[in-house]
Amino acid sequence: MAEFVYRVRTSQGTISQGTIEADGQRKAVEQLRARRLIILEINEAKKGIALAESIKRLELFKKKVKSKDLVLFSRQLSTMVSSGVPIVQGLTILGEQIENVSFQKVIGKLREDIEAGVPIAEAMKRQPEVFTELYSSMIQAGEVGGILDTVLDRLSAYLEATEKLRGKVKGAMTYPVVVSLIAAGVTIFLLTAVIPTFKTIFEGFGADLPLPTKILIDLSDLLKKYIFLIIGIPVGIFIGLKQWYKTEKGKIFFDSKFLKLPMFGMLLRKVAIARCSRTLGTLVKSGVPILQAMDTVAKTSGNKVIEQALLQAKESIREGEKIAEPLKRSGVFPPMVTQMIAIGEESGNLDTMLTKIAEFYDQEVDVTVEALTSLIEPLVMCMMAIVIGAIVIAMFMPMLQISQLVSK
Repeated sequence: MAEFVYRVRTSQGTISQGTIEADGQRKAVEQLRARRLIILEINEAKKGIALAESIKRLELFKKKVKSKDLVLFSRQLSTMVSSGVPIVQGLTILGEQIENVSFQKVIGKLREDIEAGVPIAEAMKRQPEVFTELYSSMIQAGEVGGILDTVLDRLSAYLEATEKLRGKVKGAMTYPVVVSLIAAGVTIFLLTAVIPTFKTIFEGFGADLPLPTKILIDLSDLLKKYIFLIIGIPVGIFIGLKQWYKTEKGKIFFDSKFLKLPMFGMLLRKVAIARCSRTLGTLVKSGVPILQAMDTVAKTSGNKVIEQALLQAKESIREGEKIAEPLKRSGVFPPMVTQMIAIGEESGNLDTMLTKIAEFYDQEVDVTVEALTSLIEPLVMCMMAIVIGAIVIAMFMPMLQISQLVSK
């Protein structure tokens, strides 16, 4: 039995790696394919050093390609193509300039495939960890229509807008999460390190303690005794829910609940609508067929409920319906969105109308994020004040009683 180090892509599109034992590489490949895995690379690992070298060749700890790198790449390649620089030469120049080693290797493989006669879009589809289906679909439309430089420019604008939108949402979530973690840390420190000291002092007085102080001391004892269990249970639940979310049923369940969350549900819906509108508008403007565009938009929507609504709309469009009607029936998209899409279809300016929808919802996201931030900040501060204030009061109540007894 020999051991093999492999790197594969799962049915969900994620990249995974590991080792497998088999009687030869062919058997190892058959075992991996039986698991419905797409093999990207497999090497035999003989002993210590060979295994380390194989793992190194598979780049298990490689630096990921950031969206900013992809935006810059698209911008620069668009400029070169519009200036008449051959695509292979342009990729060679960009490969030398890019600092990200992983991205350099991807561009090198891309250049080699194109030199071998593979179409640009097909070569990009072979690098799914960097170039999404949306990216390769638009490049394919640009190749067919002879407007590759224009499509690359649109892609850059789309990626920049998407990154900006993602940054707004992250910004809205970062502050409350950080403050909540700090508050939890301070509370745990007080209960495990400070309260036990006061407990010893109170026991020395021999007086009957107030009820809030007793509860706090009991809570401190419980936390000290079962701290690993108390921390481990939430972590285990989080990991379990995260694994469930990776399944089809889990995604449908959570995504439907996310859209119904107070305050945040509306924000997530607006973000998804802005993303879908911009993606569909960019694809339609680039000449991608509407059915293929709907399929791509559904996969990049980021929400399973919206994805299902778009796929159902796609089937209705295939049967001859207009885009607005099935989207309206889904109940996922607001009336304003479906009405504007209907107007765009009637006037023949669907791409322009979709862009306007995306811009409108970008502004709506800005307003919602500002409102949430201004609302969450005082709420979090109030919660911190209540928790820490309650602890302090519970600790000082026995001292007040003792001082009163001493004065008498």
